[in-house]
Amino acid sequence: METQVEKTEIAAQSAEAENGSRKEQIVNIDYKMVTFSLAGKDYAIDIMKVKEIAKAGRFTYVPNTAPFVLGVYNLRGDIIPIVDLRLFFNIEIPERKEDDLENMLIVVIEDQTFGVVVDAIDKVVGIHSSSIQPPHPLFGDINIKYIYGIVESNDRLYVLLDIDRIFGSRSSRTDADAEEKKIALVNTSPAEFEQAEQQSAQTPVRQAAVSEEPNVDFSFVIDSLGKLKKFFVTSVNEMWVKARFSEWVKERGAENVQLQSEQDAEAFLKPFLSGNTGALWSEQYINAVYKSLPENSARQIMVWNPGCGKGFEAYSLACLLKKRYPSAKIKIYAQDIDLLCVSNAPLLTVPERLAVGWYAPYLTQKVSGEYTFSQEIKDMVLFEYHDCMNATSMPVVDVIFARDILSSFAPDAQKNLLAEFAEKLKGNGILIVGEHESLAGISGWSEHTENNMAFYTKQ
Repeated sequence: METQVEKTEIAAQSAEAENGSRKEQIVNIDYKMVTFSLAGKDYAIDIMKVKEIAKAGRFTYVPNTAPFVLGVYNLRGDIIPIVDLRLFFNIEIPERKEDDLENMLIVVIEDQTFGVVVDAIDKVVGIHSSSIQPPHPLFGDINIKYIYGIVESNDRLYVLLDIDRIFGSRSSRTDADAEEKKIALVNTSPAEFEQAEQQSAQTPVRQAAVSEEPNVDFSFVIDSLGKLKKFFVTSVNEMWVKARFSEWVKERGAENVQLQSEQDAEAFLKPFLSGNTGALWSEQYINAVYKSLPENSARQIMVWNPGCGKGFEAYSLACLLKKRYPSAKIKIYAQDIDLLCVSNAPLLTVPERLAVGWYAPYLTQKVSGEYTFSQEIKDMVLFEYHDCMNATSMPVVDVIFARDILSSFAPDAQKNLLAEFAEKLKGNGILIVGEHESLAGISGWSEHTENNMAFYTKQ
């Protein structure tokens, strides 16, 4: 029979063991997540992405944004876009009343702040990162590509969202993406290469001459660019890549030309992007595009701008088309897979130095003194979160402006996208691709050059 002392010792040992277990659990917590609900199911995101939790309503509506963008909100002086995560995932929600307050997670992605609306915010849960299980399509009502993992904690199962991927971060691409876009080596016969060289010679400004490097293997470039930067070498860009490789050999020397890192690949591709990328177009470039646009007496001009980025290209194009077709009603479908870009694009401001130049007639000045595009120009552009490889209900268009995006798709996907372009483009419409991309020799397309600006029509 146990004595009182023995009972006391057992109780002390039990308490010590329990305390040790709790300490062990605390020590093992290396990951915290904020949990919330959507349509009655439990979700979570990394707490490091969450700046604060708030309740707000009466967001300021911004026209021509995606349906899941509720508008913008003044968060203590910072104007931030508000995204309804339920609408983003096509979850049905009750009808919203004007004075309703929404539950919001204020998140920071790549130095950009967003308000994310959810049904209800629960609590902060600490776990060990090893307990995060791989995503599975059976969990949640959302696309598996937006799920970082599955976590079980206190008898509850949480779907851990990849918030970086939802908001379009390129840095969060997984190995699965690499498999989906695995590089396919391009084997060009001597006859095909000679034919391509002859066609390239007809457009000397856009295509650099190709110098031969017989003692250096070229095939590794194709493989490395695909794996390191998701840049795929096909007949669309092969002439430029070969010319760039010749320059690369001269810059690095034949013994140091391997692309061993992402930084090497970035350096190799640095000259590839078309001029005026990531900025409002210069007057010189505007004039070049202006001269390539055909006469069109239609009352409505429809334009497709996949890969619109932050909106510089779409707004430049809107001003240009307004000048070229002043009597027409113009609609530009500006699309990108980067949610950060398409959400912030309607808020784009214009540097003061441009307010007295070519853009002046299309700008307005806000109370703060900043310049932005006039409402007429903004109404022309519909920014959409959309992957151009997926089916779209967009109507046939007069112009497709798709600079530099073909090269980011694997060979089969490039063919599919060109087929989609051909289907959506009117018979008298034009297609403009990147300055270092060419459709010369590709069946179904005819190349034209105007003032050193290449554009394409359907054959």
